Amino acid sequence: MTQETQLQVVRDDPYLKPFEGALEHRQDLFNKWLKTIEASEGGIDRFTRGFETLGFTVKGDSITYREWAPNAQEASLIGDFNNWDRTSHPMKKNAFGVFEITTKTAIPHKSKVKISMILPDGRRIERIPAWIQYATQDLSKSAAYDGVFWNPPTSGRYTFKHPQPAKPTTLRIYESHVGISSPEGRVASYTEFREKVLPRISHLGYNTIQLMAVMEHPYYASFGYQVTNFFAPSSRCGTPEELKALIDEAHRLGITVLLDVVHSHVSKNVLDGLNEFDGTDHCYFHEGGRGRHDLWDSRLFNYGHHEVLRFLLSNLRYWLSGVQVRWIPMLYTHHGMGTGFSGGYNEYFGPQVDLESVVYMMLANYIMHKLHPHIVTIAEDVSGMPTLCRPVNEGGVGFDYRLAMAVPDMWIKLLKEKSDDQWDMGNIVHTLVNRRWKEPAIAYAESHDQALVGDKTLAFWLMDKEMYEYMSDLSPMTPIIDRGLALHKMIRLITFGLGGEGYLNFMGNEFGHPEWLDFPREGNGSSFTTLVVQYNLPDDKLLRYKYLNEFDRAMQHLDEKYQILNAEDQFVSRLCLKRGNLLWIFNFNPTESFVDYRVGTNWAGSYKVALNTDDKQFCGHGRVDPSGKYFSTPFGWNGRENYIQVYLPSRSALVLSHD
Repeated sequence: MTQETQLQVVRDDPYLKPFEGALEHRQDLFNKWLKTIEASEGGIDRFTRGFETLGFTVKGDSITYREWAPNAQEASLIGDFNNWDRTSHPMKKNAFGVFEITTKTAIPHKSKVKISMILPDGRRIERIPAWIQYATQDLSKSAAYDGVFWNPPTSGRYTFKHPQPAKPTTLRIYESHVGISSPEGRVASYTEFREKVLPRISHLGYNTIQLMAVMEHPYYASFGYQVTNFFAPSSRCGTPEELKALIDEAHRLGITVLLDVVHSHVSKNVLDGLNEFDGTDHCYFHEGGRGRHDLWDSRLFNYGHHEVLRFLLSNLRYWLSGVQVRWIPMLYTHHGMGTGFSGGYNEYFGPQVDLESVVYMMLANYIMHKLHPHIVTIAEDVSGMPTLCRPVNEGGVGFDYRLAMAVPDMWIKLLKEKSDDQWDMGNIVHTLVNRRWKEPAIAYAESHDQALVGDKTLAFWLMDKEMYEYMSDLSPMTPIIDRGLALHKMIRLITFGLGGEGYLNFMGNEFGHPEWLDFPREGNGSSFTTLVVQYNLPDDKLLRYKYLNEFDRAMQHLDEKYQILNAEDQFVSRLCLKRGNLLWIFNFNPTESFVDYRVGTNWAGSYKVALNTDDKQFCGHGRVDPSGKYFSTPFGWNGRENYIQVYLPSRSALVLSHD
């Protein structure tokens, strides 16, 4: 008689049984860390408030600065406030490698500061404080960022006025990069985003925004994936107070704010980052090859170190005062290089798995959900690791959702390599529904990676150069534009209806953004011309972008009304699907329409149109009467008890509600 497993994930998926030992081992490591934190730190709440003791803290007229730098022998605080005098403000080092100074010397708000350290070999190094909350760059002097003491007077501090919205029952995410949100060919600001973009997002019906590239990152083209200053919002777009105002306005509009958190790898910058912070190769990171990602030219955290855990968990807690998180994990010791994933479970367990990283994510998810039950965490993982989105107490890693990354890859591959009559509907449906039971996924039709230079947006793959001349209502409706508009709507709708338990839209895809995004670089003369989201396009009443934009709005409000994305029941037959309280019927055929097309249903009664991609208000041909009603016939069809008959035009989709 075999012993019954204690882990819920194994009871739910017997194929995990051979790997039960590995799952139990990581649970043991997780529990060991929890006990260590409880015994040595007084609990998870105190441990994750490192920002209240480390870095700069102000109490009355006293300023305390603490920094962990175990390799340094001596340290002093320097800056504008003491004319960069390395002797006037020496720091004391405790037994744990933390330097400290409390001073009554005034440090003016926005003045530059550094820590100056002497190493065992006598060398002196200077670094930006690791917990700095603001950093700026003056290219006229240096490409390196300066640490800035951020302590505005009461009159200059932004105070949140609106509570965070309740945890969304369904997630409709608008993925945003503040800096590229202006059509004017420059870096946009937090204030501009608050005033001009948030109202658009609210109008469309998205209930969540995901902010990319918020933590400070010197290399703009990294899209925020090579962070140097983890507690500092990017100064390119404004100040911490202006970011708070943006978040608060989102909350007023009922919009949840997600923040991209990149704890998987770090900028290798030394002067303004964490690399070689105390003069060693291994202060915050693993030394040698394990601490480097050669493909990304970056450093990798040592998740097994007590102080590194304090830094990272406190970083999450710091941002959770106003936002929630989506983060990019580093799950494997091979760092994803030279390795593919076939779905075999042996690929997700064994020496290739970075256990320290997995256990860190278990700790982070467990602790943050315990301290902030309302939060949402989303993993960006292309490997499909089992249990990633199962609760820690069931044997999982604890994320709430994962990104369904295969879906946008499928759409781009189809558009690049297949003609319309070669589309395999069975494969499309399989890719959309191929996700693990009890592990919710966020579906999306276009990835921000595909919109960058080297690739093209979804709309540009569909319509290409004809978008330059034929997207006006005054121009002829060419076959390419007609096909592109129809398929752009249908691709989004089937992804929305079938692809996951949440939906994500990368900024601009809602209206069919043309071309691509290109960061300033040597190859384009450091130009910002193509690093813009052209929100002016859907605003122009003569252009056809407005139709795609309004279709996206109708799609979001469909979920708001019918709560589709959290509906557990889902049935697919011949590209007809039941989800929520709706019937979804798709016809991707490029030339053939179907009269009296039968659709099986268990719902008896009458039906009406809830959404029609071919409606004239969305630049369709209006081939279906929007006020028409459909009545069920009590005769079995495709395994259902009744059927209805509809007219289904080519390249169109109908969503029907029943009375």
